[in-house]
Amino acid sequence: MRKISKIEPTMPAVAAKKKVAGYARISMESERMHHSLSAQISYYNTLIQKKPEWEFAGVYADDGISGTGTAKRSEFLRMIADCEAGKIDIILTKSIQRFARNTVDLLETVRHLKDIGVEVRFEKENINSMSGDGELMLSILASFAQEESRSISENVKWGTRKRFEQGIPNGRFQIYGYRWEGDHLVVEPEEAEIVKMIFDDFLNGLSAESTEKKLEQMGVKSYKGQHFSNTSIRQILSNVTYTGNLLFQKGYVSDPITGKSKINRGELPQYWVENTHEAIIPLETYRAVQEERKRRRELGVLANWSINTSCFTSKIKCGNCGVSYRRSGKRQRKDKNEVYYVWVCQTYDRKGKAACPSKTIPEIKLKAVCVGILGLKKFDETVFSEKVEQITVIGDDTLEFHFTDGTMQQKKWSSTAQIDWWTAERRKEWGERHKNKSTNPNRSRYKAFTGFIKCGNCGENYRSQGTTYADGTKNRYWRCCKSCGNTGIKQSTMETLVSEALGLDTFSEEQMDAQIEKTVIKDGTVTYYFKDGHTECQSYEEKKRGVPHTEEYKQHMRQLMKERWTPEVKQQMSESMKNLRKERGKAWQKEK
Repeated sequence: MRKISKIEPTMPAVAAKKKVAGYARISMESERMHHSLSAQISYYNTLIQKKPEWEFAGVYADDGISGTGTAKRSEFLRMIADCEAGKIDIILTKSIQRFARNTVDLLETVRHLKDIGVEVRFEKENINSMSGDGELMLSILASFAQEESRSISENVKWGTRKRFEQGIPNGRFQIYGYRWEGDHLVVEPEEAEIVKMIFDDFLNGLSAESTEKKLEQMGVKSYKGQHFSNTSIRQILSNVTYTGNLLFQKGYVSDPITGKSKINRGELPQYWVENTHEAIIPLETYRAVQEERKRRRELGVLANWSINTSCFTSKIKCGNCGVSYRRSGKRQRKDKNEVYYVWVCQTYDRKGKAACPSKTIPEIKLKAVCVGILGLKKFDETVFSEKVEQITVIGDDTLEFHFTDGTMQQKKWSSTAQIDWWTAERRKEWGERHKNKSTNPNRSRYKAFTGFIKCGNCGENYRSQGTTYADGTKNRYWRCCKSCGNTGIKQSTMETLVSEALGLDTFSEEQMDAQIEKTVIKDGTVTYYFKDGHTECQSYEEKKRGVPHTEEYKQHMRQLMKERWTPEVKQQMSESMKNLRKERGKAWQKEK
């Protein structure tokens, strides 16, 4: 008998499309025309969409940004992030120079992309990062690209220095008090008067900080329309351009790859060009200001009468880092005239305990130690200034006094800052502030119901507690902070109940705070205390999460307990309990 076999038709498997993106960049050195960038974008758009096996994933383009680094290339960083998110399989780029001129950045990026399965194709060099010799060729050619970048930088520097030698500035720089007209700086009269005032005030004893406040009160803005900072004022005071002369190459780029700049302190020649434009400040006045700045730097804060100094200023040194201590004060809430002062190491204050673990010293305690070591009945600033040259803070509990007569003496001390500050009255005040969401100093960190839900058993606040289940899902509960046994409530349940009480479709924290003063929870009942005086009650019941144990699981657990609860274990537990009763004696009966 003849057999007939049926052959089922098979459909060929359709390969998944590769998600392909293009990367384009024009540098700061060349190709500045915007049509160059648009041409690159258009090219990749057409190329990717032409191939049916490719799926267009976008074109990333950085305009006018150097390729020597990646930190400032926002589109490049966004492309890498999309690669990590699985949105891109292949990256197309014109050349290695378009991708990166820094060899280290290039190799690190390509290796990272290779590890996550993303291929980079360099069209000009015909290199595929996934090929066997791809990384070797990239290393060689990237080194050439980096050196090319360095060569371009040196050529640019050479051209700049040649212009400096001829008295030509490197481009048009912005400076307060002047405007550019063609190739010449022209005085801006109103701004020039402000510059003159800044120089005169400094010679008359005002600090940059005092001048900053003065300009703010006058409503004076910088040429960018921003507030005048003390840093900007110091830059004006140090700028020789206001004398009608120009000083070229005050700074330079030490490394073209990293782009790190340095102040020129004699490493490279500087170029002084006289009478290039109209002066606002006479050269003699400028030199007098520089001498005064030098004098103030040598004297420190004591040179500045506008800064609130004390007899301890510049006299307390840190034994760990050698930096001076500074005065810090905290004004009291009830009495604004009362200030609690402490002395703190400036390194510790700026960089934290990891940089310097020095102790902060309350001024009250500092004066008390000085009274004892100087043999005074009360602290006297004049006596202290005459007899004490310096105080060195050593470790956590030692002050080393260096006297003007050349002698030295150490004195132990212990901080009383917490006792002085944290009084019973202040503790109560801060407790009340933290209980209420509206007055809590850290309210930005707290949830919608912070300080809003009260326990009906003990009167304490409910607090938030996050819960993560075995399947990875998360939820948030609100429970009594005293754990008095009162029922908790899910945040989602609380939001639903509040919305129903207010007649809202969705929960609104603003509406809740505006209408309800507080809520009280007791035994599955929520009582709302409205700000208009009336109350409302709601009952709720939280659904238990989880699936009941099966009979097979219960049987398994019973068997497991039988195996573990052996006669030896029972005997051991019995002996332990007997010994415990003997040790505790009558106390055992009382506890029982």
